[in-house]
This record gives sequence, structure tokens and C-alpha cells, in this order.
Amino acid sequence: MCQILLHTHLHYDQSRKLFKVQARILQENEEKVVVEDSFQPKSSPEVDGSGSDREPPDGSSSSGIERWVIKLEQSINILLTDSVIKILDTLYHDRDYARFFVLETIARVPYFAFMSVLHMYESFGWWRRADYLKVHFAESWNEMHHLLIMEELGGNAWWFDRFLSQHIAVFYYFMAAFMYLLSPRMAYHFSECVEHHAFETYDKFINAKGEDLKKLPASKVAIKYYTEGDMYLFDEFQTSRAPNTRRPVIDNLYDVFVNIRDDEAEHCKTMKACQTPGNLRSPHSGFDNAFEDDAGCILPDTSCEGIVDCIKKSVTRDTSSVN
Repeated sequence: MCQILLHTHLHYDQSRKLFKVQARILQENEEKVVVEDSFQPKSSPEVDGSGSDREPPDGSSSSGIERWVIKLEQSINILLTDSVIKILDTLYHDRDYARFFVLETIARVPYFAFMSVLHMYESFGWWRRADYLKVHFAESWNEMHHLLIMEELGGNAWWFDRFLSQHIAVFYYFMAAFMYLLSPRMAYHFSECVEHHAFETYDKFINAKGEDLKKLPASKVAIKYYTEGDMYLFDEFQTSRAPNTRRPVIDNLYDVFVNIRDDEAEHCKTMKACQTPGNLRSPHSGFDNAFEDDAGCILPDTSCEGIVDCIKKSVTRDTSSVN
């Protein structure tokens, strides 16, 4: 039987610092929020040289191949993202709420795809890292409330908008799942590009129509989501923050869109962190682990990077167990 130990708040702080994802925290009272000053869709820890020590020396042939693969993955992602943006700009240049509805319908999809693949890996015994599933579910929960807000504002009024967004979402799900099977790094980078576009879209909208938005009442869905009830899932998707450090105040529609924009910035930072394998930790991990010090109570931290790596590691483990 697992021994349950009560740890002090100091232990939690130490654990939280140990597992905290390295990302720039948004300032609560800033009028203008920046995703990350260093954000560039074409760069990644592996490309810019600031990656983990898992990377081979720069002079090795494997390092050169890996850098080439990363650049290829990111080039494909940027091409796909730019293509979708051009289509949306053409169809929704003067229909903001409808555009936001389409964006939010699509935005939830990759998190569903990631969880589907990870659940499959779990079934085969290839994956035992609950943090990723917790955080991705919290991200999908956040995006769902963005979608509900846009529906409340009338963004889904046209049949064409519903038809387009739902069919894009179905295609995007299978594309994201296939991409995640081949290369989680590529899938996370693509999601980072999408979330960065969403951040920029909301930021431009706020700057252009901020004064008008301040005169309009807040969405009822937004008030309930951001200010009422259990905030565990709201904290869970913000992996660069300690829990309970962001509590929005919603007085008008301007506040609603400011917080949606800030949410997209948090998604962006989480997706960037995910591109380094093993870098993601739930914001609540330190607290949860404080009650489970007995190593016998914790499943092995099994993980893999794509279907090929999963199969390879599975065969290696099976061979080792036989020997």
C-alpha cells in the first residue's frame, strides 16, 4: 500500500520550480501582450542551437540530417499555415465573429488528435506520461469555451461558416493525428503556428475595435468560464504559470477578447515547450507528486517520439526482458 505523506508548501514550491516549463510569463497588467519576443515559426531549439543536450555534436552527420529534417518540417508547416490564412483573409476580411468561430472550431482539433494517439500508445504500453494528456485536455477545454463565446456572439449564424469549419476540422483531425504519429515535434510546431496566428488575429481586432468593445456587455459564457466555479482546468493549460496566478476580471466584451488573446499566447508557449521531448509538465505536478513519494506507487515514465520510435523502444524492451 502506498504511504501518503503530507508535505509543506515549501516542498511544493521546490517541486514546481524543478518542473516548470521554461517560457516567458505574460504580465498581468500589460495593455499589450506579446507571445514571446523571440518567437519565430521558422526557429526551434534544435535549429537555433539552444536545444537540449540530447542533440549530437554540430559536426556529426546525424546532427546535420536532423537539422535538415527540422527545417523541412517547419517549412511545410509554414506553407500550410500561410495557405489557410490567405483563404480566411479572403472569406472573412470583414466578418470578424464568423472568422473567430471558424478559428475556434479548428483550434480544438489538434488536441483531440494528440490525445487519441497517446491513448493508443497507452494501450500498447508505450506511453505512461499523464501530464501530456492532462494538459492537452485542458487546452481543448479552453478552446471549447472560446468556441461557445463565438457562438453566443453570433459567429455561427451562417450555414456556410458552420459547413466550412466543421469539414476543415474533420480533415485537420486526421492530418494532425497522422503528423503526430510521424513526428510529434512537427505536429507541435504546426499547432504553435496556428496558435500564433490566432493570437495575432485577436490582438489586431482588439487594437482596431477596443473602444467599441468596452461599451458592449461581456459574454455570459466568458463570465462563467473565467470567473466562476472550479478553475483547475483553466490553470492546467497554462504550463508557464503556477496555479492561481491568473484570475481574469471580466467587465465588458473588451475584457473577454483580451483574455482570449492571452489564452492563445499561453497555448503558443505550451506548444513551443512540447517540441522538446519530455519538457512538458502539468502546472499541478508539484502538488500532485507531493503526496506520492513512494516510488512503488508511480508507473514508469515511459514515452516515445512517434510511431517508429515507439515500436523500436518496445522491441528493445522486449528483447532486454527476455535476456
